[in-house]
Amino acid sequence: MPILTHAAPTPSVETSSTILTVEEIQKLLPHRYPFLLVDRIVEYVAGERAVGIKNVTFNEPQFQGHFPGRAIMPGVLIVEAMAQVGGVVLMQRPEVQGKLSLFAGMDKVRFRRPVVPGDQLVMTVELLCVKQRRFGKMQARAEVNGQLASEGELMFSLVD
Repeated sequence: MPILTHAAPTPSVETSSTILTVEEIQKLLPHRYPFLLVDRIVEYVAGERAVGIKNVTFNEPQFQGHFPGRAIMPGVLIVEAMAQVGGVVLMQRPEVQGKLSLFAGMDKVRFRRPVVPGDQLVMTVELLCVKQRRFGKMQARAEVNGQLASEGELMFSLVD
């Protein structure tokens, strides 16, 4: 039996301080279990960008059927998780107070590696533009252990 040794921890998102807890995220987004896909925000630049994490666990309901014997996080949920991090950026802007942000589309989305239970998905989302206080676009990127898992442009619409 091999003996496990532990190296000194290297700085990572896991050791970063939490900027927003899940309870604070719930004050900004309408999503709830099982569809709230952001566990915490670890970096935030007001109105511009945020970095959020999702700890992927085998206990999540999608893994019962996607896929039996080979659990893989569905790509649509990865994109939704990135959009929710974008929602955190957007919903803290003064001009959107009292509005609901709806996911309106995506461009250039690509999946580069599977995301599986045990992974920590680190999502960086940057607001690119808001037009007429109704539409906007964000650049999103999701990584696992520094490896690109998904990226793309996400569009949103603001409604009263």
